[in-house]
Amino acid sequence: MGKEMFKNILTRLLSTAGVTVNGNEAWDIQVLHEGFYRKTLTEGSLGLGEAYMSQWWESPKPDEFITRILRSDLEHQIKPGIKLKMDVMLSHLFNRQQPAAAFRNGSRHYDIGNDLFVLMLDKRMTYTCGFWNNARTLNEAQENKLDLTCRKLRLRPGMHVLDIGCGWGSFAKFAAENYGVKVTGITISKEQAELGRQLCNGLPVDIRIMDYRSLHEQFDAVVSIGMFEHVGYKNYRTYMKMAHQNLKEDGLFLLHTIGSNRTSTLTDPWISKYIFPHSLIPSIKQIGEAIEGLFVMEHWENFSVDYDKTLMAWYDNITANWERLKGKYDATFFRMWKYYLLSCAGAFRSRSNQLWQVVLSKSGVPGGYSFG
Repeated sequence: MGKEMFKNILTRLLSTAGVTVNGNEAWDIQVLHEGFYRKTLTEGSLGLGEAYMSQWWESPKPDEFITRILRSDLEHQIKPGIKLKMDVMLSHLFNRQQPAAAFRNGSRHYDIGNDLFVLMLDKRMTYTCGFWNNARTLNEAQENKLDLTCRKLRLRPGMHVLDIGCGWGSFAKFAAENYGVKVTGITISKEQAELGRQLCNGLPVDIRIMDYRSLHEQFDAVVSIGMFEHVGYKNYRTYMKMAHQNLKEDGLFLLHTIGSNRTSTLTDPWISKYIFPHSLIPSIKQIGEAIEGLFVMEHWENFSVDYDKTLMAWYDNITANWERLKGKYDATFFRMWKYYLLSCAGAFRSRSNQLWQVVLSKSGVPGGYSFG
């Protein structure tokens, strides 16, 4: 297939999504290198993202471009290349989130430098979706989310809470300060643990570096905020059994996770290669199968549109603070990070990705579940 053929096919496909090559709308793209057409057609989303990193295409609003691509289901009209087919096969053969691999996967993202995350995130260092109901700022949205989570868990003073994938301790610190609970947080990131311990100093918060599969204790409540995306489908049942075994009989477990409309065993190849290695967004079916016979589903909420706002706030923070970061991170990294934030915002805006908070109990809450 010649260069013109690649160009004609991709130009036609993009037009079905309302995108014009070298057009004038904010969501249109400007092609700056002819290799863009072949790379995108043969490598799909991986090629599209790498072409952006290489400055082979530009757009005034890449987030709007991605939104239109996903709304039109264009990604599923491009046949996957041999590498993607091999990745799918390998994902079935191997558990890419075994304990040793989980530490390596987490380190590649969360240990790249606390300085980046300090300048990108809210003042509490909350690296998950905010709850923007009645919020005007990112700080307010994240405190809303943390408070909502505490209320859904029905926390009371003196309770001991397990925070799986505690990050920099934002939930632990908020819950300890505002609800009088003791929190044990676990993470596989040394950078997160070090800063998290500093931020939670003086509070009844214990942050440990460990894999979730090594934990054997009893807690009044269990929370997992933005960690389940790193578990992998081969470990979903193991993860839920762990939560079940470590939760007291009358306790609640809140799972906060990005969700997919489609069941898959493989994540977006560009995200997996450059941002979250071997991550996977679960579907309702996969979560349902993982909790069957272990938990009663008490409450399921979707506030995915809030993740679009959260990601755009992070993007604004990164661009506003880039002068303070560019001595450590080069221009290619900046384009990669911009593409990560904007493409994910587009995915939530298109409603291809969801954000779920699921409240689970071991035997059903007597009289039914509610939260104030």
